Amino acid sequence: MSPIRSASIAALASAVLATTLTGCRFGGEQQNMSPIVIAADLELSGASAPAGKVYQRALELKVEQLNSSGALGGREIKLKVKDNRSDAAESLRNINEFSADSSVSAIIMGGCNECAVGAARTIGDKGVPTIALASSAAVTEPIADRHYMFKLAPNATDSAATLTVELGRRKIRKVAVLHSSDSYGEEGLAALQREFDKTGVKLQQAEAVRPTDTDVSGQVGDLLAKNPQALIVWASSEQAARAAARARQANFEGSLFFDAAAAGELFLGASARSTEQATLIFTQTMVIDDVIATTPAKAARRQWFQDYTARFGGYHGSSSFAADAVQLIAEAELRAGGKPGTVDRSTLRDILETSQLDGLTGPIRMTPDNHSGLMPQALTTLVARGGRWRLAG
Repeated sequence: MSPIRSASIAALASAVLATTLTGCRFGGEQQNMSPIVIAADLELSGASAPAGKVYQRALELKVEQLNSSGALGGREIKLKVKDNRSDAAESLRNINEFSADSSVSAIIMGGCNECAVGAARTIGDKGVPTIALASSAAVTEPIADRHYMFKLAPNATDSAATLTVELGRRKIRKVAVLHSSDSYGEEGLAALQREFDKTGVKLQQAEAVRPTDTDVSGQVGDLLAKNPQALIVWASSEQAARAAARARQANFEGSLFFDAAAAGELFLGASARSTEQATLIFTQTMVIDDVIATTPAKAARRQWFQDYTARFGGYHGSSSFAADAVQLIAEAELRAGGKPGTVDRSTLRDILETSQLDGLTGPIRMTPDNHSGLMPQALTTLVARGGRWRLAG
């Protein structure tokens, strides 16, 4: 038995599973008792390994919780994990292997944008429902070419809109942007510019960094030379921390803003001093211990926060996306039913396409026209205070 307390399991079952698995058939009506096999293609080594390992821990914890809850009607989830080494070609090999395994119901991919985009055509050809934890819009667009692709991650347009509102609230008019050179970073820059054009915020300069870059000091120095009121960092948490350190070393007195892609550990550790008072656009789950649990969904988020923290000694903001992906697949599989020992991927895809979930991350709504389910209202404004993220205000 896992170290998770039975009370935690009971609370999770009552707060999440009983509400989100409504419409599933249990007891005598549920005939299919075969395992629900979910495959996971994750970045467990290479440049993106820190995030990939967070997803792996979250997937394993969520699977354990669901299997222990009794909410699966006697079925259980089995997780098959492969390391893509943070490489799109290796990821595609994994996807092909998973697709050929007739026991696999669905695939969860990690945060690698290039991996998800690169595998999209194969996923469609093989007809295997896939939920990516990558942020790029190209993961699920154009929808006509992404029939079997879904994603759970903040959207660039939503993050840019929320961030720009905060700029306006603080009367900030001159900004500089450091962004990743991948598809999500380019989308972010374009989304910010569109929002700036509506509000009169001036983008003084933008600089790109490769996702694998460990030195961002040159780009940050060039941006600070423009004397912006705010420096926006649209990159990974590791690069955001380095950019913050470089800005503080240069005695930058303006504001620091981080996009959701920069979300990492709750406690900021070595970067606490340089990121103090920085603003992060992310979901409320990161700071759910600051929130009064007034609804079953909020109670479930708090329970997830506590269970993850108890198991791993700290909390990582992105963990809830992986957990929600498992939840969506489990619910869809139970609703699909089917004969024992068979996997109906087409029906599962159809159900995922209309899924609704008040998830650990926030409200999730999939539609035939939108396979990126995280709702804009899931995003909020956080601020770094005393070495950890807190709700702003």
